Order: sequence, then C-alpha cells, then structure tokens
Amino acid sequence: MKIIAGSSSPMLAKNLAKIMGVEIADVSIKRFPDGECYVKINEEIDHAIIVQNTYPDENIVELFLLQDAARRIASKVDVIIPYYGYGRQDKIFESGEAISAEKMARLIEQDADSIILINPHKEHIRNFFTKPVELCDAVPAVAEYFKGKVDAVIAPDKGALYMAKKAAEIIGCGYNHFEKTRISSNEVKMEIKDMDVEGKRLLILDDIISTGGTMKKAIELLREQKAASIYAACIHGLFIGNADERILQAGCSELVATDTIETAYSKVSVAKEVAKLLRS
Repeated sequence: MKIIAGSSSPMLAKNLAKIMGVEIADVSIKRFPDGECYVKINEEIDHAIIVQNTYPDENIVELFLLQDAARRIASKVDVIIPYYGYGRQDKIFESGEAISAEKMARLIEQDADSIILINPHKEHIRNFFTKPVELCDAVPAVAEYFKGKVDAVIAPDKGALYMAKKAAEIIGCGYNHFEKTRISSNEVKMEIKDMDVEGKRLLILDDIISTGGTMKKAIELLREQKAASIYAACIHGLFIGNADERILQAGCSELVATDTIETAYSKVSVAKEVAKLLRS
C-alpha cells in the first residue's frame, strides 16, 4: 500500500501517510507548455491510494491520469477526493442542464475500486456512484481545534445547523443558527433568535467558504451584538477573490479551514478521520 499525492493535496497526503504508517509513492507530475498534464508512477505499487481534488478544473484531468496510471500497475486503486468539485450541481434546475455531480461520479469510478468523499455538498451525491463510497466527516476535527476556545457554535443558515450541533456536542458548548428573512429581491435579513451573544466567544461554522459574503455579514452582525470574539471556520476553504481578507477585516479573530483545500488557513487536518475509514 502506498499513497499517491496529487498536486492539489500534498499536505493531506503527507499527514495521512504519517498516520497510516505508509509511504508516499514516487510519482512524476508535470505540465507541458500548452497546459497538458503528464503523470508517471516511478515504482511498482500493489495497492494505490490516490489523494486528489476535483477542483479547480486542471486537477480533474490530473486525477483521471493518476487513476489510469495506477490501474495499469496496481491490483487495487482507492480514491480520496478531499473536495468534490462540481458537487453543487446535483440536480436539474432548468431544462437542458447537466448534472455535473453525477457525471463526475461516473468518470471517477471508472478506475477506482472505492471512493472516499469528505463532506460533499450533499450526502446523496454518494448515490451517483455504483462503486463503494464512504463519506468522511471533518466536523469532529474542526471541533477538536476549538475545544476550550468558544462558548457557542453558530451556523450561518439552517442548512448548516447539523454541523453546528455536532461541533457543539464535541466542544461542550451551546449552538444556534442565523435565520434568514427576505426583505426584498436584493435584501436578506439575518438574525439569531433566542440567544444573547454579548460577551461570548463564538465560532461560525460552515461547510464551504467561497466568496465569503455570508460569513462576512454574519461576523458584522455578531460584532454589532457585542460578541467578545468571533472565529470563522469551514471544511472547504475556497476563498474566492480575496474572501479571506474580507472576512478578517470584518472583525474575525481567526480564520480556520481544513486541508481538503490547502491554503494558509489549513490549520486542521482531516487525515485522522480519513485513516479511520481506510482502516475499517
């Protein structure tokens, strides 16, 4: 067994290898002047574990090539996708659309014996696969990081409430969520009900931070209500267009993400949670 680190996930692959007590495979990955990708596995492998995102687009082709190379020499190929790009289009909203989450599943499983997804946008994405799929939850890892640091976990909307609840149970604190009320076509009111946040240390937790607009507004509202300190955390930190700077400037005490997408804010590793699934 060896771990193949895709270029999107060297930190996570290294952390996973350390916990599992296995080696990182010797792999060559390079880009030609025209942007095309070349991969080569430089040793014999019986059981390959590939760690690679399907975001952004160039990482998708790299994943497929790594899978193809591994399939040609290994008897077993497992694929870990830290961030499942194209997962948000999981159904048809308007006639003529593609279901990208389903199409990605079909392509990935062609050269995979099993797949691990870390907090995909919707859990039912696993049903698009015909091969065995495990869902890895990174919330416990994030919660452990904030033990003793916060008095309550706040979800930015009702959809993320389950994450706030689970994290709060591990931390041993309260939890709540922002309720959104549409005032007009371009104005949404956000408020927390039945919780006094004044003087409290708060963690706002979401699965993805993309442009950071919702997180920024939530921080500003909590500051207005005189929270003592406000932390912002997510599983997948995309941080599009300087979203991180906007969040910090809004008054965030610390911005934390996991290593599903590797950035300067990847202070929490999901390797331990992934290792549990690989060993089971």
